[in-house]
Amino acid sequence: MHREEFVALAVLRSCAFLVVPAMAALVLYLVLGASGLFTVDHVSLLEFLTSSHFDPDAHAAGALPFIFGSLAVTGFALAIGGPLGVAVAIFLAEIAPRRVARTLQFAIEILVGVPSVVYGWVGLMIVVPLLRGLTDTAGFGICAAGIVLVVMILPTIVALSLDTLRALPRTLVESSLALGATRWETIRHAMLPAARTGLGVALILGIARAIGETLAVEMVIGNAGVIPHDLFHAAAALPTEIVIDMAGAPPGSFLQHALFAMACLLLLISMLLVLGVRWIARSRK
Repeated sequence: MHREEFVALAVLRSCAFLVVPAMAALVLYLVLGASGLFTVDHVSLLEFLTSSHFDPDAHAAGALPFIFGSLAVTGFALAIGGPLGVAVAIFLAEIAPRRVARTLQFAIEILVGVPSVVYGWVGLMIVVPLLRGLTDTAGFGICAAGIVLVVMILPTIVALSLDTLRALPRTLVESSLALGATRWETIRHAMLPAARTGLGVALILGIARAIGETLAVEMVIGNAGVIPHDLFHAAAALPTEIVIDMAGAPPGSFLQHALFAMACLLLLISMLLVLGVRWIARSRK
């Protein structure tokens, strides 16, 4: 092995191995910060996860409203953006003319690079007033945040689903058509079952993008630490609550410990999503 190759290999190995201690340090930092909520402030884990009362001045750290808000907004976005993204990918892969497909794919790629604050501003200026007029409420809430997230996760789901569909062997489609199946029957009974693993990965990564989004959701969700009665009333999510309160949390205070615990919970959810992606990939093999 030449000296240049040896040096390059050593540098690449060092960069790769740095990922593990960096991730371990991040997890350890969050866990140590969150442990104060349970050891110093004597808040039980059950209370933290199930209580709906969050008041740092009264030493109440119920995170249930924020957990509910995060899951509700993410579920709303996935329920609409998931099927829509897969449908757009099917259209681009099998139905749209080549020129139309290239144009739409270019537009979708542009959406990926749009900053979150732009999505939030559009939601604040258009979605919130529209919902305010339709529902006779303030317009802020899970519905507004979910609509914004649908637009944000759509490019991710479309791009990954499109790659999965285009990676399928053409003989699969041609054989189905040769046997007399219609185009829709080919898509439904041949392509979708064969691509279900890749489509599942696309949906999970879309969920990961949605549940960790902060700025755009903060601008339209209303930031009320309560469990809303419906989709059109103000709520809050784990990332938004962390961002709002982090500046006013003194070191070692009850509020800081609670925010660390929320960050740990958010990290745990994200890690579970990554494990879900790996499990799906292994099942495909």
